Amino acid sequence: MNAEAGSLPEFDRSGTAALDRSGTAALERSGTAARCGPEVVAPEGVEAQSCVMARGNTVWARVYYRNTTGEELRSVLTLMGPGGRTVELHCAPAAHDEPGTCETPRVPSSGTPGSAAAIAEFMGAGPVEEAPLLLRAGSERAPGARD
Repeated sequence: MNAEAGSLPEFDRSGTAALDRSGTAALERSGTAARCGPEVVAPEGVEAQSCVMARGNTVWARVYYRNTTGEELRSVLTLMGPGGRTVELHCAPAAHDEPGTCETPRVPSSGTPGSAAAIAEFMGAGPVEEAPLLLRAGSERAPGARD
């Protein structure tokens, strides 16, 4: 996990992404593309935006988040690809107001461009079966993308 300065909408994505209205970005310097969903804010104090990142034949999921709950949270970031393939990563958003990121390992892409999706879920502390789901943030699928 990396911490970045600024508010969630003000993440410095200059080397990462400068998003347009559709949530799509071409990262010119690195040849990386990002397809992001909307920024989602929960009343409990969690905000997040999930993206599918792609470079060449490699894809990964990234979530930008801020945890203002004052509590340690659990988070699961999932990259879903065609044919039911998934990569899942458990993140531990710190209990402070600083924005951060979490990303899955990079994997070879399969299927059509844009067929992957990313979902980040943030849960409260406590036993897994009792922990409330505070927020779910998903990426946008590319127009016309299929599994």
